[in-house]
Amino acid sequence: MAPIRVGTAGWIYEDWDGIVYPAGAPRGFDKLAMMASLFDTNEINSTFYRIPTPRQTADWSRRVAHNPRFAFTAKLYRGFTHERKAGAAEEMEFSKAIAPLRDSDRLGAVLVQFPMSFHDTAENRRALEGILRRFAAFPLAAEFRHKSWNTRGTLDLLSGLGTAFVNIDQPRLSDNLPGTAHVTAPVAYYRFHGRNAEKWFGPETSNEERYNYLYSEKELEPWAEKIRKAAENTLASSFAKASEDTSVKKGVYAILNNHFRGQAVANALQLQNMLIGETRSVPETLRDTYAAIAPITTPAASRSRQKSLF
Repeated sequence: MAPIRVGTAGWIYEDWDGIVYPAGAPRGFDKLAMMASLFDTNEINSTFYRIPTPRQTADWSRRVAHNPRFAFTAKLYRGFTHERKAGAAEEMEFSKAIAPLRDSDRLGAVLVQFPMSFHDTAENRRALEGILRRFAAFPLAAEFRHKSWNTRGTLDLLSGLGTAFVNIDQPRLSDNLPGTAHVTAPVAYYRFHGRNAEKWFGPETSNEERYNYLYSEKELEPWAEKIRKAAENTLASSFAKASEDTSVKKGVYAILNNHFRGQAVANALQLQNMLIGETRSVPETLRDTYAAIAPITTPAASRSRQKSLF
């Protein structure tokens, strides 16, 4: 069975303070280290907005050393996928930035995320293939939002380039990509954006509102079954036959992106429990805010030192 890793998209949100993290956290409290004690992965979203330095990524790797199963995924810089203006200099800069994660055996995938406006056209297919070839040194996963990409041709293209098709849960709107269960690489990728259809599009919304959604256990269960089947069947075969590349953390990645007020953390704990049966010790503030996780978690000791949370 291929490894399954569940986590959240990012770890720094102001509205997590007092819920996920202690209000007025003691000096030296490390939010990333805490996330790596609760989960086996985290999707770095800051790399979408700016390219970090190799020193930063090496430091992130160091801070999760206490969890040998942990692997990051990282979003590709938006200059390649959204602005479409990044060139050779940015390509080299991004590759150098991600290399410490790969070299420390902490890289699961680079997420190549495209906007809703990126439809399946001949021009866009050429652009997609060009980006995937430029970053072929890393394990890649491509996320589409528009339904036009849900075709056999897309799956064949990604499979031929060893790139994972990102299966997403998002509001059930007419042009949105539906919930899929495609596996096209030794890495399988699932992202959960919530189902806040009313706030998904339009000028009167924000990222906080768009991703303000708490999944119920009933909504997560069908996805848990899809992920389990991928790990046990299709992906397990691919995983067994994959080349012996120890610099890549192959397996299944499930990322919760409904980050508003720590909802992603609560749902990730639920999904993790469904898939691998593990429970975690979490802050009482999180248990108090999301009562549904009480049966699958234990309260962390309420001492001031961060190590009491782990």
